[in-house]
Amino acid sequence: MIPFNKPYLTGKEAHYLYQAVLSGKISGDGIFTKKCHQFFENRYDFKKVLLTTSCTDALEMAAILINIQPGDEIIAPSYTFVSTVNAFVLRGAKIVFVDSEATTPNIDVNLIENLITDRTKAIVPVHYAGVACDMDFIMDIAKRHNLFVIEDAAQAIESYHKNRPLGGIGHLAAFSFHETKNVIAGEGGLLAINDDRFLNRAEVIREKGTNRSQFFRGEVDKYGWVDVGSSFLPSDIIAAFLYAQLENIDIIQQKRKKIWRWYYDELITLEKFGVRLPFIPDYATNNAHMFYLICNNIEERSRLIAKLKEQGILSVFHYLSLHKSPYYIDKHDGRRLPNADNYSDCLLRLPFYFELEDSDIQTITQLIKEFYSK
Repeated sequence: MIPFNKPYLTGKEAHYLYQAVLSGKISGDGIFTKKCHQFFENRYDFKKVLLTTSCTDALEMAAILINIQPGDEIIAPSYTFVSTVNAFVLRGAKIVFVDSEATTPNIDVNLIENLITDRTKAIVPVHYAGVACDMDFIMDIAKRHNLFVIEDAAQAIESYHKNRPLGGIGHLAAFSFHETKNVIAGEGGLLAINDDRFLNRAEVIREKGTNRSQFFRGEVDKYGWVDVGSSFLPSDIIAAFLYAQLENIDIIQQKRKKIWRWYYDELITLEKFGVRLPFIPDYATNNAHMFYLICNNIEERSRLIAKLKEQGILSVFHYLSLHKSPYYIDKHDGRRLPNADNYSDCLLRLPFYFELEDSDIQTITQLIKEFYSK
């Protein structure tokens, strides 16, 4: 069996977990949390980062930070995971869904401006597969209309837009360390804060609405309830696991890019059958988060999934368009979003993980080519 995903262990995870336990402080903001914060701030030049229990929590923190109120509108792609928009729905916002590009599953930036109203509060671009949205275009729109930009960078660690790291361009950004991501902690996330207005308040929101972090740094003589918030900070055990991964990020990325390139080189011939491969715009880089095919139709994709499964290979589709979801279909304004629907019906993700062997890739690609040649 070749699974779709297999968590990679560098060898240091258990050692650092042991160190965290021996330190006597395994709750949030311990020694390994600080090491992780320092890594992200130094490597990507983010102004401030805060580990969270998930990317979902980081997005929910962002919604609180920009003071989302009932009736506010958020512009976001339909082709994304529910957490992207649920964070804002929880605060009472209305989601205005945008179609994907024809060339990538990312938000079609050319459709954004016509959807802005006097109730629009933020744009939430999602860097699908770690490939950058056109952030220059988005930031220009946001500046002219006085909107916030919150990057959903769940899949985008080690990806760049014109030499700027994703997650460091918008006012706020959220990352994921779920076990399917490039670097993992099982679960876990991170909020990147790039706007000075949010630096202090983010700590308060993350600590149940208290100024507890300032108290532990000796900046106040006692701490109390000063704002809304929740328990968004993870145990230092999660941070210890993550730090072992971050130490090996260059090795992980090198191997993942090799796997991605092999897939691409082997499967590029499928284009003659109408199959599309991932497209990387000139302004973006490729962090090898995933490799996908875009089949011609949903029936073809289903047959290919079944064919691979017969041979012990697990391939999977991805998101279902959120504007057609049971929860939101009656709230959507009725616009057709054909590209998002096409990706929902036709996009197929292939097995992708650090320990995927060359022979495995050869087997997978050969079976796919045989499927189309017949």
